[in-house]
Amino acid sequence: MPDSKTYKLSFLVLILILLGCFFINISFGSVYIPFKDVFNSLIDGKIEQESWQYIVQNYRLPKAFTAMIVGSGLGISGLLMQTLFRNPLAGPFVLGLSSGASLGVALVILGSGVFGGVFAAFFVSKWSIVIAASLGSFLVLLAVLMVSIKVRDTMAILIIGLMFASMTAAIVSVLSYFGSAEQLQQYIFWGFGSLGNLSWHELFILFLIYSMGMVISIVCIKSLNTLLLGENYAKSLGLNIKRSRLSIIVATSLLAGTITAFAGPIAFIGLAIPHMTRQIFNTSNNKILLPAVFLFGAIIMLICDTIAQLPNSDYTLPINAITSLIGAPVVIWLLVRKRKMMF
Repeated sequence: MPDSKTYKLSFLVLILILLGCFFINISFGSVYIPFKDVFNSLIDGKIEQESWQYIVQNYRLPKAFTAMIVGSGLGISGLLMQTLFRNPLAGPFVLGLSSGASLGVALVILGSGVFGGVFAAFFVSKWSIVIAASLGSFLVLLAVLMVSIKVRDTMAILIIGLMFASMTAAIVSVLSYFGSAEQLQQYIFWGFGSLGNLSWHELFILFLIYSMGMVISIVCIKSLNTLLLGENYAKSLGLNIKRSRLSIIVATSLLAGTITAFAGPIAFIGLAIPHMTRQIFNTSNNKILLPAVFLFGAIIMLICDTIAQLPNSDYTLPINAITSLIGAPVVIWLLVRKRKMMF
């Protein structure tokens, strides 16, 4: 078991890597900006072109901060779910939150094909997508919370969450069948995920809700470590299983649901990041894992976004494609090494 000095060194290295990835991320894009001018734009120094300062401060910086929030939030959500369900393949969307958000967005974008112009009239700005996705996730959360109060078995909650996801996916399929080609394209583009569509004001709202989820996650650290011993043993230690389970579900919902609402469904990050972090820190102590997942998730998401934006090119790849290319091999590797995984 590594000592505290080893952990401190690992955290220091991760922080330095995060700072490096952050600067690299805001330095690359469709418009080439010299590193010196990128740095000067951050400190309001003298730069060669004023348009470069606008690009860095109003597009690249919000996108980089969004990537850090998305990566860290989904990573921690995955850690919470994997610990609660004691399942290495549990991710932040096992409760059906992503499917609920997708259903809300589908009702706005595709609903006019079934319900006429009512939903089309509502779709006037990107805030309508955010609101619809948030409401969809919230309604699924309420259903899961009601079930969790009545059902004692944690695995039953996992299965019920998957059933909610199946039902919402079925409704989305019906809406897609009646939607026009233009509406389907718009819905598919939302499903690709995006980190670069948020203004500073929208980013601030995302950060506020994200912060609430992070605070609840930190409060749950002791409960998470106790749950690692099994529910029966945790009860014997005096842990209120029902209350702890509700807190973990709410924290996951605030993080994953809000991120999905603002950035779209981002695949594999929440599933893969906790396992990748465990391989580096070699511990199951959530007091160590939670901040480590926070840093590692932010780093991986910044790297994925840097790759997706194809530096010095006019093209931008879907962020979901890049995260899947990184996350899918990790999941395959986890299945191969399933017996060796630590919980």
